[in-house]
Amino acid sequence: MTRNANDARLLTPGPLTTSQETKEVMLHDWGSRDSDFIEINRRIRMQLLKIASAEASHVCVPLQGSGTFVVEAALGTLIPRDGKALILVNGAYGKRIAKILDYLNREYLVHETAEDTTPVLSRLDSTLAGDSKISHVVVVHCETTSGILNPIGEIADIVARHARSLLIDAMSAFGAIPMEANQIRFDAVMASSNKCLEGIPGMGFALIRKDVLERSQGNAHSLSLDLYEQWKNMEATSQWRFTPPTHVIVAFDKALQQFHEEGGVGGRNERYSENCRILIDGMAKLGFETLLSSDLQAPIIVTFKMPEDPKFDFNEFYDRVKDKGFVLYPGKLTVAPSFRIGCIGHLFPEDMREAVEAVEATMKEIGVESGKPSSS
Repeated sequence: MTRNANDARLLTPGPLTTSQETKEVMLHDWGSRDSDFIEINRRIRMQLLKIASAEASHVCVPLQGSGTFVVEAALGTLIPRDGKALILVNGAYGKRIAKILDYLNREYLVHETAEDTTPVLSRLDSTLAGDSKISHVVVVHCETTSGILNPIGEIADIVARHARSLLIDAMSAFGAIPMEANQIRFDAVMASSNKCLEGIPGMGFALIRKDVLERSQGNAHSLSLDLYEQWKNMEATSQWRFTPPTHVIVAFDKALQQFHEEGGVGGRNERYSENCRILIDGMAKLGFETLLSSDLQAPIIVTFKMPEDPKFDFNEFYDRVKDKGFVLYPGKLTVAPSFRIGCIGHLFPEDMREAVEAVEATMKEIGVESGKPSSS
């Protein structure tokens, strides 16, 4: 697998750095109703189910747009208009789910913890026991606001024990963090092409328990975001209802081929984990501190606290690191000033070492001796 050396390396949670092979396949045009393209769609849908060991229980419904499109589509399709959701929030993407439900006029309750804190499981248990109206629990698997990995298995066990429906926003985890339907009970998982599977932006997908989707007819608030109708049409015609993002889909097919060649979830997790280790260790030698402890840190994106040195200006730091070929990510926390560096995409340990070197060189240029934050 290769990468164009002239491209900046994206140390972000998506869009990501993609391989040259993935880029090149987009140089061709595809007819959306051509048999070859229809076969690519079929292959992608089956592969996504296999990644989650969900072939026997779930169906895959793809959708045009960013990840938020398919999250909104799944919420609107699967939560009935008289349903009530409990949202576990510890970052911006959990808050976005609440905002979506405001638009959808669905009733919901929020359990919020700090951005560096996982949901309180005992509170989840007692809330479900005490409120029979709650029909669905919604949670983000890896909350990229901080990089925290939420305890999805324990959450799923509690939700299943109370016989409620679990919907998981797995945008930044699917393909790199294990999500086995035969081990973790969920009614839907939502993700997209441009995260750990290393495709390009423009397509989301939901893996939905088949019998749950079959009962969802009429729930949707939107014609184009109705996943029940999207699924029924695909089953009947093998085609998308509306113009599909053909180049995105073909690139995704190529990216999935590379995903399997690397060893699937296990192989990708191993590479990302090594990227993450090199990044954290290298930044620590420069004085930087992570927001999260190692037991909470997902190998997806790392939040670093801002240095206390008054010479450190993030915008200048960002621009100078970018000039050296690396694109960082601003912070999104309320608990502490911060910035983020991603570990995912078509990047390897040597890329992470070079990224740390770029950070070190930039610090010398701007006269910052240490990344030590004021809180330490």
